[in-house]
Amino acid sequence: MPGTVLLLSQALIYFGVMAALFRLRHRMGLGAFLCALGVMHFLETYLAAVFFIELPFGLLSPGSTVLFSGKLAIILLFYIREAAETVRQPIYGLLIGNFLMVALVATLRLAGPPVPLPGYNPDLVLIDQMGALMIWGTTLLFIDAIALILLYEKLRSLLKNAVVLRACATLAVILTFDQIFFFIGLRFVTGTPFDALIGGWIAKMGAAVVYSGLIGLYLAFFERNARSLAPQAISDIFDKLTYRHKYEELLGKTRYDALTGALTRERFETLGQVILGRNAAARRPVSLAILDVDHFKSINDRYGHVTGDEVLRRVVACLRTEIRTEDLIFRYGGEEFVILWENMPHAAALASAERMRLSLHETLAREFAAAPTVSFGIATFPDDASTIRDLVAHADGHLYEAKRQGRDRVMGNHPIAQEHGA
Repeated sequence: MPGTVLLLSQALIYFGVMAALFRLRHRMGLGAFLCALGVMHFLETYLAAVFFIELPFGLLSPGSTVLFSGKLAIILLFYIREAAETVRQPIYGLLIGNFLMVALVATLRLAGPPVPLPGYNPDLVLIDQMGALMIWGTTLLFIDAIALILLYEKLRSLLKNAVVLRACATLAVILTFDQIFFFIGLRFVTGTPFDALIGGWIAKMGAAVVYSGLIGLYLAFFERNARSLAPQAISDIFDKLTYRHKYEELLGKTRYDALTGALTRERFETLGQVILGRNAAARRPVSLAILDVDHFKSINDRYGHVTGDEVLRRVVACLRTEIRTEDLIFRYGGEEFVILWENMPHAAALASAERMRLSLHETLAREFAAAPTVSFGIATFPDDASTIRDLVAHADGHLYEAKRQGRDRVMGNHPIAQEHGA
């Protein structure tokens, strides 16, 4: 019983401090929370390798039962209240930091044995063992953390409103996986007896119950009114956790329309829903403009296709001077273009589009005898639509209205004062 009380006391202290730092993230920033999470990993691995206590059901290590299980619980809480794109920061930070530590220790060993000091005999065998266990444990932690989030979301359909039960089931499965595979490494490196496998597993199942209950209490008392994230597809969460969507965006930025230099429609089809999903997780608006060069066919008929092509090139060049570096321009059709603004509300998008319209009007009137104009239709996610296709349709409806009212104007969900050039 004293051993159980000791473990429970450690769990309460660990979770209490980490939850307090997490609660203060909006005042202190995430830095304090992430640093506290990271510095515990060496102690966890060290205790898991060399410090065991015996309870009636077997041997167990507080480092593995309390500290490691608590870390996974805190990562799960982090995901529940934040998003996959935020929680991946400690996951990758722990992976890189621990591998760096092992690499630096291995480099020091190349210098040979250290100079002996009176009364001190450095245990280099332990350092070697710890290095091997750090590599093995860090790799498992990386797998555990990603699998933890994916399994938690997978169980959403079965346990939709039971956050504590879903957290408990998730932690139990992942901790079982980790207990088996970490013990394999521990047995190989240190010869730890098999009693530690069974005793550690039983203790971790208890940790899953305790920590999931603490997660429930924290959410109920401290973040009861916090907005929950919308459900997402498992594939989308996996893409965010593994940075695959960043690869897709990078790939998209290499596929440009040969005439104008804008991204192609194919890239829009690929990136559009990914961008909406990413900003839904972060609870940020995404605005979309679809714009069309007015009477473009008559420009081609009257001045020729060479002039028409130059008009399109100048439209894109002018748009680029008015957007932020992270905004994207796509050539959607012949003389139609789409702009995607991340983290931009509807009113700001209307104002930005109006500045573009005036700049285009001035530039095109100065450079071309045809003096072409441009019409805009604006829509904003998630208020106007939840999918990229529906968002385009909503913006296209506003574009049609802009054409109907005389062209050379911006239309959205509410009126905007039009300042037409001479």
